[in-house]
Amino acid sequence: MNVENVKSQMRKGVLEYCILLLIKKEKAYTSDIIQKLQAAKLIVVEGTLYPLLTRLKNSELLSYQWVESTQGPPRKYYDLTPKGEAFLQELENSWKELNETIEHIRNN
Repeated sequence: MNVENVKSQMRKGVLEYCILLLIKKEKAYTSDIIQKLQAAKLIVVEGTLYPLLTRLKNSELLSYQWVESTQGPPRKYYDLTPKGEAFLQELENSWKELNETIEHIRNN
């Protein structure tokens, strides 16, 4: 078994959660999201992020707004919808439960 494959699957499993957490803090442009994920060592490329953002938008978890840019074309900034806020809260609860489960197994 390859540990890198398992680590990759783990990252993929938390990617949506991390993106929603970032967007909850502030409206975000795609490049900003990528930079923040990379700074957190969750490496993501645009080819992965754009389809994911589209899927979250189509699920009505995100909305977006076009904002004029001084450095080129307008930018699409993403924000959580009320449905996205509720979904994120469910993910937060699941994450907490999963953490508690892992800590219980690790310590017992």
